Amino acid sequence: MPTAIFSILILLLCATFPPSSSTEIQALLSFKKNIRDPLGALDTWNTSTPGAPCDWRGVFCADGRVRDLLLPRLGLSGSLTSQISELTELRKLSLHSNNFNGSIPLSLTQCSLLRVIYLQNNHFTGIFPPSIGNLTNLLLLNVANNLISGELSGNLPASLRYIDISSNTFSGDIPANLTGAWNIQFINFSHNSFSGQVPAIIGSFQKLQYLILDSNELYGTLPSAIGNCSSLIRLTADDNMLQGLIPASIGGLPELEVVSLAGNLLSGSVPVSLLFSPNSFIKVVKLGFNMLTGLVKGVNVSAYSKSVQVLEVNENRINERFPIWLTSFRTLERLNLSGNLFFGKLPSEIGNMLSLKEFKAANNSISGELPDEIRKCRLLNVVDLGGNRLSGVIPDVFGDLVRLKFVSLGRNRFNGGIPLSIVNVTELETLDLGDNKLSGDLPSELAGLSNLTSLNLSNNNFSGGFLGKVGGLSGLKELNVSGCRFSGGFPAVITNLRSLSILDLSKQGFKGELPIELFGLPNLKVVALEENEFSGDVPEGFSSLSSLQHLNLSSNKFTGDIPDEFGFLTSLVVLSLSDNRIKNSIPVALGNISKLEVLELDGNELTGSIPDSISQLSNLLRLDLSRNRLTGDIPENISMIPNLKFLNLSRNDLEGEIPKMLGSRFNDPSVFEMNNRLCGKPLRKNCKKKMSSKTKKLILWICLAAGGGLLLLLLCCGYVCLLFRWRRKLSKMGEMKKPSPARGSSGRDNSSGAENGTPKLVMFKNKITYSDALDATRQFDEENVLSRGTFGLLFKASFGDGTVLSIRRLPDTSVPEATFRREAELLGKVKHRNLTVLRGYYASRSDNVRLLVYDYMPNGNLATLLQEASHQDGHVLNWPMRHLIALGIARGPAMSDVVFMLEGCRVGPDMPSSADPTSLPSPM
Repeated sequence: MPTAIFSILILLLCATFPPSSSTEIQALLSFKKNIRDPLGALDTWNTSTPGAPCDWRGVFCADGRVRDLLLPRLGLSGSLTSQISELTELRKLSLHSNNFNGSIPLSLTQCSLLRVIYLQNNHFTGIFPPSIGNLTNLLLLNVANNLISGELSGNLPASLRYIDISSNTFSGDIPANLTGAWNIQFINFSHNSFSGQVPAIIGSFQKLQYLILDSNELYGTLPSAIGNCSSLIRLTADDNMLQGLIPASIGGLPELEVVSLAGNLLSGSVPVSLLFSPNSFIKVVKLGFNMLTGLVKGVNVSAYSKSVQVLEVNENRINERFPIWLTSFRTLERLNLSGNLFFGKLPSEIGNMLSLKEFKAANNSISGELPDEIRKCRLLNVVDLGGNRLSGVIPDVFGDLVRLKFVSLGRNRFNGGIPLSIVNVTELETLDLGDNKLSGDLPSELAGLSNLTSLNLSNNNFSGGFLGKVGGLSGLKELNVSGCRFSGGFPAVITNLRSLSILDLSKQGFKGELPIELFGLPNLKVVALEENEFSGDVPEGFSSLSSLQHLNLSSNKFTGDIPDEFGFLTSLVVLSLSDNRIKNSIPVALGNISKLEVLELDGNELTGSIPDSISQLSNLLRLDLSRNRLTGDIPENISMIPNLKFLNLSRNDLEGEIPKMLGSRFNDPSVFEMNNRLCGKPLRKNCKKKMSSKTKKLILWICLAAGGGLLLLLLCCGYVCLLFRWRRKLSKMGEMKKPSPARGSSGRDNSSGAENGTPKLVMFKNKITYSDALDATRQFDEENVLSRGTFGLLFKASFGDGTVLSIRRLPDTSVPEATFRREAELLGKVKHRNLTVLRGYYASRSDNVRLLVYDYMPNGNLATLLQEASHQDGHVLNWPMRHLIALGIARGPAMSDVVFMLEGCRVGPDMPSSADPTSLPSPM
């Protein structure tokens, strides 16, 4: 019986809580299918689980239906499916801090029971669903930090308590018809692009506690109706364009704690109600970066607010004496009056501000001495009084202000030395004493400030050495000792400061070369060494500083070239090498420094032309190349540098016409003056008319044609002259074709012997007389001619005993007979397998006859085989045979060793092949 009762109860319970519908399961599976899950967070989403979907991760059910879907911070991505509307019982949707994209589905507004929507910190795009008003139960909506655009619908549900749409791209006016959301408590519309005025209807939201409108484009005045928001705790509208007066009604809000309206165009004075209301709970007042002209007027000091902790009115136009009544604000922790026109002395009552932690009054006109009573403000961690007119000795108060982290007293008129008590401020991170009249030695105790990251001692009158004073500051990032009159070599101790990013040693008396260790400081971004006496070549080691943004080596004694390696400094913004002794050309590689804004190379000895690569520096604002020896034309493309504001090319040797666009942009003659061969506007010197490129090409073609014609004419004349000489020689040889009887009889008489001094035919081996030679050639008859040439006629001589020789009769010559005989005797001794042997010679003084006797070669000469064989017997010399002939010739004696000069002619084996008496061997 008890068992039966228990079973009935179970059945009743199951009937009371029905299982989830299959529609919800399908909707969730569709959601999963549409997204990417890199961490496998949804691996448990499986229909096989017994309690699906209520036992799935992130799914929470009530009465068997899906009530909450909570999947934040799981790295999910993809778009939301429209089937999410099938979760009709959904109350809370939290998908924030994932990577979802796409639009928020309009179907989401069909989940009418939704109370909370968290979709912030994703990548949703598109417009916000205008039907959001259908979610009549919605209490909280957060879609901050997405990419949602378009206008915001004014149709917000009346139930809405919290709306955060910050950090999107909403635009248009803030809807003026937000009257439905009477119960709204939190509005954050910051960091969008809303424009127009702040709607006065906001004053109707009696329950509104937070109104955040920062970083939009709102203009107009701030409505005084905001003073009706009696529950308002925080009002911020920084970085807009609001103007006019600050409504005094704001100071009467009983719950207000924070008012931040910085970065607008607000004017007038600070309302009295903000600072002097005994019932006020305002803690923070931020009104910096406006156009305010005064603090509160007609104040009753006894009625000041006893809750103000932060007061910022910096960067306005407040022109009045330092307000002594501020010292009555005992709760004040942060006071910022910087960037105004306050004057007068700092009151000694400042010591009453015992809660003060930050005191900033920089860049005013405050004068007098720094009151010693400031030592009572023991909680101070920031003191910024730089840029005033404070004078006297810096009081030795630092022994009491041991919590200080930031001290700036620079740009004042303090004198004396640095207080020794500064060493007690062991937490000090920034110390700025620059631009004063401090003197004496630097206290060695400075090295004990181990937390110091920024030290500025510039433009003072310190004496003594610099070495060792900063060596222990291992965490130092910024060091500025410009204009302190230190001298000697580069302080080697600086190379130990591995964290250094800014180094300013300018306007000193340092000398010598820069140490190579300097280029091992990996974090250097700013190096200012101008106005010293450093020397040596411009160090290429700077190219290893990949983070370098500012390099100023001007007014030193550097020499050599500008290293090409500077082109690797792609982060460089400023490069100044002015007034050194740098020579040679400007490196083309400088055009690779794409971020460069300032390039100053003036006052050197640079030569060559301006590289066209300079025009690639699209961010360049200032270019100074004056006082050098640059030549050539000004590159046309320099005028195309879009942001160039300053240009100086004066005092060079530039020439040609100033590019018209460049001259119109920089129409001051001083930009281009002292370039004697430069012309065009804005200079008064006009340019000669330039020929067009077409005209230049035409003239070039005419010159080439004329030159070619002249060359052809000279070649023709030379050919005619050679032809004339050749014909004259032929006519001379024709006269020698048949000798006169007198010449023949004389030969016979002379051939009889040499005993009586008559000439004879000299043979080295054969015994042949001159008369025999005449008979063998038939008196040198034309029919016996073998060949003709520059060196005379070659005859075939057939003797009676069957001997056949070849005899060359040389032209008439004025060479003495003794010289001819000596040279012939020498040729007779030359022996080589590829040369025809000289057998004899004949010389007659009376009739000037000169003969050379050779062996007769029946196969002809080289010219016959190479050029005329095909015309004689059809035999053509093949290429292998030609190769063998060339090798044979190459083995012959040097041509310069077988030379016989005869009346300006060369005879012997180096004659042309067509006139050479030598013949090829019989086998060839």
